[in-house]
Amino acid sequence: MSGHAQGAAIECIRRRFTVRGAVQGVGFRPFAYRMAKRFDLVGHVVNTGECVAIEVEGPCDRVDAFVLALAQQAPVQADIVSIEHLDLSLRGDSAFIILDSNVISPKGGVTVLPDIATCSACLDEIFDPANRRFLYPFTNCTDCGPRYSILNDLPYDRERTTMAGFAMCEACAAEYGDPGDRRFHAEPIACPTCGPQLDLWNRNGQGIATRGDALEQAAAVVEAGGILAVKGLGGFHLFADARSSPVLQRLRERKRRASKPLALMVASLDEAKKLCSINAAEEALLVSSAAPIVLLRRRFDGGVAGEVAPGQDNLGVMLSYTPLHHILMRRLGFPVVATSGNLSDEPIVTTERLALERLGSVADAFLVHDRPIARPAEDSVFRVICGAPQAIRRGRGHAPLSLPLAENFVGAGPAVLALGGHLKAAATLLGDDRAVIGPHIGDLDTLEAENVFVESLGHLEALHGIRSDVVACDLHPDYATTHIGEWMERDLVRVPHHLAHVVSVMAENNLEGPVLGIVWDGAGYGVDGTIWGGEFLTVERGSWSRSAHLRSFRLPGSAAAMREPRRAGIGVLYEALGSGIFEREDLAPVAAFSSVERDILRKLLERGVQAPWTTSAGRLFDAFASLLGLTPVASHEGEAAMRLEMLAEGQGGGSYPFEIAAPEAGPMVVDWGPLLHAILQDLSEGVAIGEIAWRIHVSFAAMISAVVEQHEPRHVVLGGGCFQNRLLTELAVERIEKTGRKVFLARQLPPNDGGLSLGQALWARWASAQE
Repeated sequence: MSGHAQGAAIECIRRRFTVRGAVQGVGFRPFAYRMAKRFDLVGHVVNTGECVAIEVEGPCDRVDAFVLALAQQAPVQADIVSIEHLDLSLRGDSAFIILDSNVISPKGGVTVLPDIATCSACLDEIFDPANRRFLYPFTNCTDCGPRYSILNDLPYDRERTTMAGFAMCEACAAEYGDPGDRRFHAEPIACPTCGPQLDLWNRNGQGIATRGDALEQAAAVVEAGGILAVKGLGGFHLFADARSSPVLQRLRERKRRASKPLALMVASLDEAKKLCSINAAEEALLVSSAAPIVLLRRRFDGGVAGEVAPGQDNLGVMLSYTPLHHILMRRLGFPVVATSGNLSDEPIVTTERLALERLGSVADAFLVHDRPIARPAEDSVFRVICGAPQAIRRGRGHAPLSLPLAENFVGAGPAVLALGGHLKAAATLLGDDRAVIGPHIGDLDTLEAENVFVESLGHLEALHGIRSDVVACDLHPDYATTHIGEWMERDLVRVPHHLAHVVSVMAENNLEGPVLGIVWDGAGYGVDGTIWGGEFLTVERGSWSRSAHLRSFRLPGSAAAMREPRRAGIGVLYEALGSGIFEREDLAPVAAFSSVERDILRKLLERGVQAPWTTSAGRLFDAFASLLGLTPVASHEGEAAMRLEMLAEGQGGGSYPFEIAAPEAGPMVVDWGPLLHAILQDLSEGVAIGEIAWRIHVSFAAMISAVVEQHEPRHVVLGGGCFQNRLLTELAVERIEKTGRKVFLARQLPPNDGGLSLGQALWARWASAQE
């Protein structure tokens, strides 16, 4: 029996604490060990795969102090959701120990931690010539390093990660077993003696150099104007000198990426500030442990080539986030493009074999290492909107996301696996009262992308120990995710696209409703079989209605109009002015087509063939951009709207006119016709297109607030890809709040289709419960 039990048995207790949340892979067991030693308690701590279980025995006041320290002094990366306790009989242990993980089948309470950027303590070691990890590119500790990308199974122990094949050397084993060391039970612990190593290959897979020489020669490739494929945490990047126009032109040609902005990596925050204007919220995102790409206002004297982001005034910038990146970027001393290692429309590459196969025609050399990547992870992308971070893409450092939901809000029901949409695919697994949102996989336009997505679904369920009873998908019959849902042969719930957008924001904010949801995006399958995208929906738990929408117009060429803003422009002009527009070569969308093409377009519109009706706000943005002569044909999604937003920044002017019709039956219709006529008048009078672009944004915000004022809900939700537009969102929020309503945005999840699956999951749960 312990000294506590012998000397003061009546004052001693034994208590079990069950700690749930992000408590695996953050050094929580070593932390519990140190706290127990600090308060002179005995017992044990163990990973169960679902939680961390701690049993402590000792005087009651010390046990109380211990649990208070657990809650208030937890490791920096930990996120405690709950601490449950249970009193037990005294056992009289002689010490406090860390037990081997007790592998059980998780029941949905587990939180899988994302990868964590290198901490300052490890950076100090990496650049200390006297340290044994000097310039070692796989240095980590309990506060940083790979987590999700190396995880094969739970609990999070070395033997269940891709580090299992690297036996610890004597020095690392000593650190791992020393409670006073910050690498105590750091599962990915490694050093130059026992850990992963670098190799540099040519494009044929032949070795050029190893270890430090590999990194040195890889830097030389980039300095000489070459393109370097770099194996990182969750996949490959393509590195290239961001200052060189010829290099970036060559990269774009090889990658088949004509003008879509390329992400930048810099060595430090000071270097980022040389390229961009950065406010406090943006700085906090950049230096966070997730180290995402952050969209920032560029300084045009920053020294990067225009080919980084042609025609844009924003740059996507991230700081070095692994030791390999830190060492390489310090060696180079200049900003590099660090774009995803893939070709257009393909998933990110994670293995050396696929890298050589798919990127052999793109990269001049390959910097690889021998630590396998268990799970792909694209870089996360964030933007500050209305003064706070807004996810644009959740990937490395931010996924998977474990989102607790209020029990009375989510309700009882079956486990749901929601598949999201066809673009920006990311799945959600809904257990009891917690939703786990998987990482961004991307657009499902290829068989390879579909296979990666299906594999990610299996990972999501297996890691969290939940096999869903219900699968939720979009209403669109031809989405890849719809076909996958049908193939899975489980109960299938089809959720209307724009409803899912609203419910996703409701879920993130635990809003039961009623809310007025404004969903503006490029396209979504409507319940009437047309293409929706300018919607005002009244939603509450289990019921919804379409309250208003933008005036419809036809899209000549159907899918082609998604890529060609000039076609949306023709559709809008035809709807408002009739077939006479085809004789108006003074109109930019008309002039963008040959006479033969115009005849074809006229016939499509007159006959209603290959010209579906749409209410899409995204296509309306495209149409107005094309009227101003911007981007008749887009090389990437949202290009025209991005250029319109850029053109409008810093301008001024009031709203153009518009009308709202309220029919006796059915939803209100917001008519943009008067707005179009006013734009044409301004163009004829030579008004600057920047001022017109500004007034278009103001008009859209005015439309939104005008509809809000005519509906009862005091809570307003904004969702859909159009609300990635900072100017539109901030103007709309300002106007809505003046009506006395409270506005809720997607924050942790993207407003685009990357956040769609959460809304699908919750609606399917509610629908299943009603049945």
